[in-house]
Amino acid sequence: MKKMIRKMTAVFMTAAFMLGLAGCSGITPEQAAEFTNSLDEKAVEEAVDSVKETVEEAANESIQTFKVGICNYVDDASLNQIVDNIQAQLETLGAENNVKFEIEYDNCNADPNVLNQIVANFIADDVDLMIGVATPVAMTMQSLTEGKDIPVVFAAVSDPEGAGLVASNDAPGGNITGTSDYLDTNAIMNLIFANNPDAKKIGLLYDIGQDASTAPIEAAKKYLDDKGIEYVEHTGTNVDEIALAAQAMVADGVDAIFTPTDNTVMTAELSIYETLAEAGIPHYTGADSFALNGAFLGYGVDYANLGVETANMVKGILVDGNDPASTPVMTFDNGTATINTDICKTLGLDYDELNKVFEPYCLRVQEITTAESFE
Repeated sequence: MKKMIRKMTAVFMTAAFMLGLAGCSGITPEQAAEFTNSLDEKAVEEAVDSVKETVEEAANESIQTFKVGICNYVDDASLNQIVDNIQAQLETLGAENNVKFEIEYDNCNADPNVLNQIVANFIADDVDLMIGVATPVAMTMQSLTEGKDIPVVFAAVSDPEGAGLVASNDAPGGNITGTSDYLDTNAIMNLIFANNPDAKKIGLLYDIGQDASTAPIEAAKKYLDDKGIEYVEHTGTNVDEIALAAQAMVADGVDAIFTPTDNTVMTAELSIYETLAEAGIPHYTGADSFALNGAFLGYGVDYANLGVETANMVKGILVDGNDPASTPVMTFDNGTATINTDICKTLGLDYDELNKVFEPYCLRVQEITTAESFE
């Protein structure tokens, strides 16, 4: 600001001097005015630039900045969609509330050692809050921030209570809360038998090490046991093992396959969908991103909205002073079924007919075509 004042003062003093000189010399007032105007245009331009720079500096100094560390568990369509919407919403909320959310983002790619290092780096960088996308990330953040004044907000944790992250969804009780993508397994089972009432054998495809899969798989087994339906389980911990598991499902002659919100299978979906579709086996899954990557059907929450609500929760804690311990975990309606119309045709099914068949079991049925990521 002082720099700007000095420049403006110089402009006015020079102009005054030239006009005074015109009165006691051979310089005409017109010549003095012409010189002053030329000097004024250049100097004012510089002064305006200085004012802009000074105002921007002052504005930046007046905006409160919060440093937020985001760690994603693995690179897949669902989780990437969540991260994208968290970042976009935080940018919007920052502008609306005259604050700035400075984001540090990383992806551990399902490697526990890398995950530990990322969280340690967030702590060393003195972040104001951490966001953990998926259960393993949330659990690591909770463990490594114990005793530290760093709130954690998780996203897409299927069973926060079962994972021990919160005392209860209504009252988390610690320095952690977040959003849950809890899956209504019975609803997906209903869709399987609505489409094929004569199904005799169901395949359960999942990663046994994924906490998000534990409760839904148990729920699926109970549902099938109650109906007297046979089921087979095949598991894997990486893309290659899931591909082998899918081939085993084909060999077993299953009528349909169920997979919950399992990130390992999600990562492998692009590698297995053709195998299953060509064998005439519909793959029913716990997220629309599976359908995007070639599964027959994805059923569950809107992950874009989940990302937005996660960001809103972050703003509530950092800007509004909400206490994570008393901020309820947010859950969402599981009522949307997303059908891949490409796979529909391969399986010899009609989308319009399926829409009618599934309508009593869903709040909404929508279509999608195969792609690697959401636009």
